[in-house]
Amino acid sequence: MKSLKVVFLGTPEFAKASLEAIHHSHHEVVGVVTVADKASGRGQKISQSPVKVFAVENNLPVFQPEKLRNPEFLEELRKLEADVFVVVAFRMMPKVLFEMPKMGTFNLHASLLPDYRGAAPINYAIINGEEKSGATTFFINEKIDEGNILLQEELPILPDENAGSLHDRLMEMGSKLVVRTLDGLAENSITEKPQPEVEHPKNAFKIFKEDTRIDWTKNSKEIHQFILGMSPYPAAFTTLKIGEEEKGLKIFGGKFEISDHGKTAGSLEISKTGFKIFTQDGEYFPSELQLEGKKRMNIKDFLNGFRNFDEIKMA
Repeated sequence: MKSLKVVFLGTPEFAKASLEAIHHSHHEVVGVVTVADKASGRGQKISQSPVKVFAVENNLPVFQPEKLRNPEFLEELRKLEADVFVVVAFRMMPKVLFEMPKMGTFNLHASLLPDYRGAAPINYAIINGEEKSGATTFFINEKIDEGNILLQEELPILPDENAGSLHDRLMEMGSKLVVRTLDGLAENSITEKPQPEVEHPKNAFKIFKEDTRIDWTKNSKEIHQFILGMSPYPAAFTTLKIGEEEKGLKIFGGKFEISDHGKTAGSLEISKTGFKIFTQDGEYFPSELQLEGKKRMNIKDFLNGFRNFDEIKMA
């Protein structure tokens, strides 16, 4: 089978899996493009992206341009004479970059396009209670996630699965799909096809902090899916009032029961033996949570951290 020369562009763990799969295939990674190293954490230690760490460990040439239109960077990439660029979890690319390789540039997206275009397809598939997800490879063009589809594969979403679990399963499946796409392009056995026209495709816009607040006036199932879809990252939160102090409370999982309780949605009952928050149509019982300033813990350890439950309210 013909071997392709590949430039890989990506940053997080999700992308690293695809880079690793290409590196272990018969295709050749001639260059890796990722974000610049940055200071993070309390000690402001310099951290490298998972993609860079893998590239360095495997002696692959690494490029970390501040600007993707930088002429010197573009010239360096041209010299590599790659057949194709592969993009996984990277940033917006200028036309001068994605049109450079003779076979084009393709992207791996963690959804069944055209649904869930955007930055957070895994989170929104869970939030919306979908029964299936998947991955798509497609040629990049000037519109976000709208290029011609190369390959697509479905994956069932498991009952009570959270975004973290689905992320890991799609990461593994997607890495294999990337190699299959390279094989197909090398053998000229893939027919690219335009994405289906959908009047109202489901969107997966970038999630900001204010989007992660739990709305307790919704029904229990919606709240449950929202918490699963935000878990473990960026994490759904609510606010507790402890005495006179307000503190954010991240909730990573739990269960719910439907009941005609007659209580105000968003009110809580908390004691040494349990913690429940009333929803529009029932009660939600958090099982894993993290109070602002504390570490993540299970409900038993969380409740053991309080003496006076009378002073705890929903803010």
